[in-house]
Amino acid sequence: MIQAIKGFSKLSKQAKIEWLLSNYASNRDRSLEMLEGYWHNRPEVQKLHDEFIENTLSNYYMPFGVAPNFLINNRLYALPLAIEESSVVAAAAKAANFWLERGGFKTSVIGTVKIGHVHFIWKGYNVMALRKLLDENMNMFFESTDQITQNMRARGGGVVSIALIDKTDSEPNYYQLEAKFETCDSMGANFINSCLEAFAKVLTTLVEGAVHSLGDAPVQVIMSILSNFTPGCLVRAEVWCKIDEIEEGSGIENREFVDKFCRAIRIAEIEPYRAVTQNKGIMNGIDGLVIASGNDFRATEACAHAYAARNGRYTSLTHAEVVGNEFHFWIELPLSLGTVGGITNLHPMVRFSHELLGYPSASQLMEIAAVAGLAQNFSAVRSLITSGIQKGHMKMHLLNILNQLEATDSEKEAIIHFFKDKIVSHSAAIETFLSVRGLGNTSEINQAKSSN
Repeated sequence: MIQAIKGFSKLSKQAKIEWLLSNYASNRDRSLEMLEGYWHNRPEVQKLHDEFIENTLSNYYMPFGVAPNFLINNRLYALPLAIEESSVVAAAAKAANFWLERGGFKTSVIGTVKIGHVHFIWKGYNVMALRKLLDENMNMFFESTDQITQNMRARGGGVVSIALIDKTDSEPNYYQLEAKFETCDSMGANFINSCLEAFAKVLTTLVEGAVHSLGDAPVQVIMSILSNFTPGCLVRAEVWCKIDEIEEGSGIENREFVDKFCRAIRIAEIEPYRAVTQNKGIMNGIDGLVIASGNDFRATEACAHAYAARNGRYTSLTHAEVVGNEFHFWIELPLSLGTVGGITNLHPMVRFSHELLGYPSASQLMEIAAVAGLAQNFSAVRSLITSGIQKGHMKMHLLNILNQLEATDSEKEAIIHFFKDKIVSHSAAIETFLSVRGLGNTSEINQAKSSN
């Protein structure tokens, strides 16, 4: 029976691996070889990766691809995408090529304000007096963070506003001190949280010293934390062209294509089952770029989906319409991204991604990420309303199937050629593999694998 271990984090890396493999691995030597095989061959680089998180054993590789020919605001980009899902990079590149000849993508940043809260309980009854107290002493909140905000203010950022929010209609005695921030090129999580903790101390001190106006009702601070929901940090990306310029290549008439495309987007706007799948595809492109650029894709995901449900019903992040003789397609969503801080200056691949993008500002990175999502959605919907999504997806997935079967390079070449004008399915791929290798059934595949 495996026993719980104390002090695991204090063990050396080698001791951690030894304990883990001794207790959990079915084949210790094979697992050790695999873990060490993913170590970087330069010790100083591996040490850097080991120190990103706790209890590091090895590195988890994810494909790093590039989608070229993205014309964004008349500038040509090659977008770095770190993602494991088949066809995402290909779909993004396909959309980039399509819109390259039709004016490219246009973007605009609508806002860059981020938000955080001091959540607190106050059992007093005179809310107007509390609000007056805070307003009259607002300078104390700003002064309490002078040192924290000094560098940010020098770059044009800092604390934008502080306000009392009454939430007692949702929870008895619950209030928020809501602060808004401009963090320039930093994502700003540590900066915001440090400011909020300082605000909480000022709030507590002010209320404790105002017994004469507020009575004996102290503040109980529950927590001070930024919000990953940033509707004030908004970006828009869009494409448009005349309908007679569509000529998308599937054989469908331009007007029929546009009508079907707009109808498909409209379905996602009104039907949550479709909206979730559509937005997931949008985030394929955005997350791939967010990961490659060293940003927090979990925060990006949570914020995007919250924004999609901001009006009480989950809906599509993209929209399409026909205006006169023009087809318009756009996305508008909040993206809180940074180009300094975190691992942006530490991780070599992240630095390379920023170099590929021309060292963008945080606002420019927001625009590029929004374009990645819009492009991904355009390719997905284009496939859905023409050839169907599986034709392209399964072509890309074919290599994964062949690698699982441990096909040789010559076998892969023959099988890929066979499916050049055929629909790929898992069963068809296996059947073709059996034929090419000269095996009778899947049990012979397993026998062949075990003999290698």
